[in-house]
Amino acid sequence: MGMAASQARFLGLTARKNNVEFEGQQINQQRTTLSNQSANYYNDLLGMSVPTPPSVDNYTKTVYTFEDGALTNTVTSLIAEPNGQYTISYLSKWQDDYSAVAASTSIVTRNGTDPDYTYSIGATELRELGTADPSITNTDKQADRQREEQAWAKLLEQKYGKTDWVVRYVKDTTTGSEVPYFYSVDDLEKATYDDKTHNSLSNINCYTIGSEQKVEEHLAIEHCKVEKDSSGRFISISIPDVDGNGDPILDANGNPIYIDYALTTETTTDQDAYKDAMNEYEYQKQLYDQAIDEINSKIEIIQAEDKNLELRLKQLDTEQDAISNEVDAVSKVIEKNTESSFKTFG
Repeated sequence: MGMAASQARFLGLTARKNNVEFEGQQINQQRTTLSNQSANYYNDLLGMSVPTPPSVDNYTKTVYTFEDGALTNTVTSLIAEPNGQYTISYLSKWQDDYSAVAASTSIVTRNGTDPDYTYSIGATELRELGTADPSITNTDKQADRQREEQAWAKLLEQKYGKTDWVVRYVKDTTTGSEVPYFYSVDDLEKATYDDKTHNSLSNINCYTIGSEQKVEEHLAIEHCKVEKDSSGRFISISIPDVDGNGDPILDANGNPIYIDYALTTETTTDQDAYKDAMNEYEYQKQLYDQAIDEINSKIEIIQAEDKNLELRLKQLDTEQDAISNEVDAVSKVIEKNTESSFKTFG
């Protein structure tokens, strides 16, 4: 190889070596960027809160109840006082067998002209509640019936806020007694009726006398006493007796008179609340798993890109070694050519 050719080859190899070094630097920079991205994703993973399933214990509580005749009382609050006594609140529940309750709805027929409409169920005309019942001829029974109906009218007004009512009676085939069914005049007047049949186009609400559970709340009763067992559970409670005005009844020494009740302990779980919490957990867990999968997919893409860059960098290292060896060889050729030239002109 001549001097000029060797120098040209040397310059070409040097330029190629510089290009390989520059490309290697670029690849290292890309790998650094990928590494930073991967680190950010891992930090995101570490910063994510893992959903935890709800504990049934958080929705389970100890309930204390005590009986007072027909009343079942459930303690809702027990607050300790400085003197060792307690302020309590409780709910009283009982079954009221003389209460206005909803019955089956009915199609009602309207007859007559406005404003003198009459209403009937089948062939039975509805009668104004509290007025004379034409089916009763006995004077005393008639008076008893009207007093009873007037009491029912007050009961209906107190519960439903409506003052005008009509009634019909249906014989109970089991007991043989007559069962009253009530309709609000306001409901009857507001209903829509067919022009031909005069029947209401929809069923109208009906009520009767039946049984329903009643609840009364007793709040912040002070100076109550409780007794605990060895485990710390309450086993009895003493509540100050009061008169009709709610004032404490005192004994001859001026001390409050207490009524003692045995407490029944029951552990209850709010299944609905627990189920809602579990559903929320499942939803959050689904979101968490989805986020984890998305981040892991991104990390896998970065790792694949980094692997490709790593392979390319190894290729460049191999190429650079080859170029360095060839540069060394060309350098020796140039060196020999130079020495020969000096000898020739020496």
